Amino acid sequence: MLALILGALLLLVTACGGGGGSGAGDGDSNDGKGAGKVENAASVAVVTIAPKDEAKAVATTGALKVSADKGKLTTVTVQDDKGNPVEGKLTADGTSWEPLRHLAGATKYKVHAIAKDAEGRESAKDTTFTTLVPKNTFIGHYTPEDGSTVGVGMPVSINFTRGITEPEAVEKAITVTAEPSVPIEGHWFGNDRLDFRPEKYWAAGTKVTVKLNLDGVEGRPGVYGEQAKSVTFTIGRSQVSTVDASAKTMKVVRDGKQIRNIPITAGAPSTTTYNGQMVISEKYAVTRMNGATVGFGGEYDIKDVPHAMRLSTSGTFVHGNYWASSGTFGSANVSHGCVGLRDIRGGGNNGTPSAWFYNSSLIGDVVIVKNSKDKQIAPDNGLNGWNMSWSEWIK
Repeated sequence: MLALILGALLLLVTACGGGGGSGAGDGDSNDGKGAGKVENAASVAVVTIAPKDEAKAVATTGALKVSADKGKLTTVTVQDDKGNPVEGKLTADGTSWEPLRHLAGATKYKVHAIAKDAEGRESAKDTTFTTLVPKNTFIGHYTPEDGSTVGVGMPVSINFTRGITEPEAVEKAITVTAEPSVPIEGHWFGNDRLDFRPEKYWAAGTKVTVKLNLDGVEGRPGVYGEQAKSVTFTIGRSQVSTVDASAKTMKVVRDGKQIRNIPITAGAPSTTTYNGQMVISEKYAVTRMNGATVGFGGEYDIKDVPHAMRLSTSGTFVHGNYWASSGTFGSANVSHGCVGLRDIRGGGNNGTPSAWFYNSSLIGDVVIVKNSKDKQIAPDNGLNGWNMSWSEWIK
């Protein structure tokens, strides 16, 4: 019995040992020279990522590039330290990738890239780097306010805290979209103000979204944006009012229908009112108007002007007037360039034409002045870019 057991063990050892003898040698020869080596060989594709791993103070534009040699990129993912992805574009031949936009300042990024060689074998690389910490920064002060409902003439207007010498880079970092969709274009007034608008007034009910992706944008040498914000606002009903300075009336049109014709007083012959399309940019239930602040010296200083709505930066308002006789409105132009409506002292909801118009108006509503013996208002004097043709605007 013991002999049988020993014989069986001997056979088992011989069988196992035989698998590692001459047969194993043949197998090793195939692994070294045959198809087995091709299947298990390393990829010849080489992934290169710039900047180098763990690099510091990296520029926010132009520094990040991913490329593949002896292969094509199949995967490139870039994320910041909060997990936000960086969009990029792969070249048609698959050998190079670059981000579509600038990177944020003072931010750590992680890069993961994979390339395949001609045999389909993959090569991967992972790196991290941190962008520069800006010493000098700028932001954009925007209007209208987030969440507001405004009139059909309201542009998106952004005033920058530093003069911009790289307007294309800054404008590229700002997107304005509308629902329903409509083409929207930007226009620079000088080097510190950028406005956006469609060709015609917004349609009532439009939802507008503004994305300020300024963080990391080099707006001028050594000066970087530090703002990343999304703003939305809604266009309310359509209201466009037309002041006829000669006829001394203002027709108020709501959603295409005239709802009121109001007697007004416009600028006197020596202080005429600007012609043109103007947008209400501010509303004050009561405000002070001092002629010295708009170049009229001490001609007037009224501390309690009621129902005032600004139409220009230079001081044009449509406002209540309680100091002129009621017979003035609709019969004489006596103002210093503003459009006056009959009112009483103290303002409030007092039933006068001025109170009605104030309560019926939104910031962003349009007031058009015609037939005044004055020039057309400059498009940058207030939110009044509508006084430029579309071809001028997009030039």
